[in-house]
Amino acid sequence: MSAYEALAGSYDSLTQDIPYDHMLQYMEALLQRHGVCPQTVLDLACGTGSMSVLLAKRGYNVLGADLSEDMLAMAWEKCAELENPPYFICQSMEKLRLPYTVDLAVCCLDSLNYVTDPKKCRQALQRVWDSLSDDGVFIFDINSPEKLRGLDGQVFLDENEDAYCVWRAEFEEKENICYYGIDLFRRDGDVWHRSFEEHKEYAYTAEELTKWLHEAGFTAVEVLGDLSFEGPRPGEQRIWFYAQKG
Repeated sequence: MSAYEALAGSYDSLTQDIPYDHMLQYMEALLQRHGVCPQTVLDLACGTGSMSVLLAKRGYNVLGADLSEDMLAMAWEKCAELENPPYFICQSMEKLRLPYTVDLAVCCLDSLNYVTDPKKCRQALQRVWDSLSDDGVFIFDINSPEKLRGLDGQVFLDENEDAYCVWRAEFEEKENICYYGIDLFRRDGDVWHRSFEEHKEYAYTAEELTKWLHEAGFTAVEVLGDLSFEGPRPGEQRIWFYAQKG
């Protein structure tokens, strides 16, 4: 089963601890520090649309893109009643083609790590650059190589009344990829149904992503620690990037 096909219906209830509000405040603070005031925003790898909702409520014109039809169905359902609902499209990052350019592209929750082919990652960065208006900005985060390697052999549990999820992580050094085997149990009345998904994340370094961003055409690239305005510290678990089109 492909990533997020089974997990889509339980994703929001199992990830209620994700600080979407805090992340948006951080990204807006970065924009303010650089004097950027976007109006149109691409929420790349938008998933179930939680960030898209917040962006739309802030008054931005939002375009959400994701590869998973199941996640997009959840996003559309979540946003349908908004006064200014986002427009959603089903596309992969490396083949991204928008109907119009945007002032800002955001890609949260280590979604870029899910592009496990470095060639396709470089293509994705180029596609984002192509999708931005003049002086447009791309803000995204990744799981650091230190974090992904540290997950090797770890087991995580998430549960609520109607879902029970077991994550098992394994890092393959030769492939530079962290594999997550996910067993999901979902309640349907008195019956529990089991499904399995495999997720993969590539351990990109800040140095190679910075190089590829410059190659794509971004003239100003800033590498930051997790929700920080300073550079990453040794062993940083999550790294943020602010890249501006020149």
